[in-house]
Amino acid sequence: MLTRKQHELLLFIHERMKESGIPPSFDEMKEALDLASKSGIHRLIMALEERGFIRRLPNRARALEVLKLPESSTPSLAAPRKFSPSVIEGSLGKKPVEIRKPAAVETREAFVSLPVMGRIAAGVPIDAIQSQTHSIVVPPEMLAGGEHYALEVRGDSMVDAGILDGDTVIIRNASTANGGDIVVALVDDQEATLKRFRRKGASIALEAANPAYETRIFGPDRVKVQGKLVGLIRRY
Repeated sequence: MLTRKQHELLLFIHERMKESGIPPSFDEMKEALDLASKSGIHRLIMALEERGFIRRLPNRARALEVLKLPESSTPSLAAPRKFSPSVIEGSLGKKPVEIRKPAAVETREAFVSLPVMGRIAAGVPIDAIQSQTHSIVVPPEMLAGGEHYALEVRGDSMVDAGILDGDTVIIRNASTANGGDIVVALVDDQEATLKRFRRKGASIALEAANPAYETRIFGPDRVKVQGKLVGLIRRY
């Protein structure tokens, strides 16, 4: 059972994400529930997470995912809808039965929603990964175990690996990588880039897949792996 405030906060977060695809800020949640401080919101979010209604995505500001709603409001977000077949009876002496096509939204139930966390440079590194900008849906077959997010690619340094400017890459959250993995690397806590990960003795090499770009070598304390590439989406 949820308290009234927990129920109100859960519905507010759900409605805001339906409207904009971005969770509300703590200030917006505080105002919506008419609370005196953000610490009250923090306690409500922890309670909702403990009860399995929401999930907080690590290392990203304002990254919340609503897993389900109370039964009094709507069924679990992950629960499949019951199959309701269209039955055609004999038409003799009766009006024809219209065969209804499933609504477009029903075809998305097998997909998974991922937050798009801004842009990543496949070229000259840009500022560190932003907060969530919007969401996309992907088939579950594209995902490995663990948590995932998406990034929009800018630049052409990974073209020989089949990654083009304008692509959207699917990243599995990870802090370690093997040699040859294509990773999201955060350099000096300031700039993020998509490159192939290599070890050069005690150093780390971030290798482009385009001969026009040089391999960059860093000390191990300057590079943090933020995730591994597991998939790619391209629009034509």
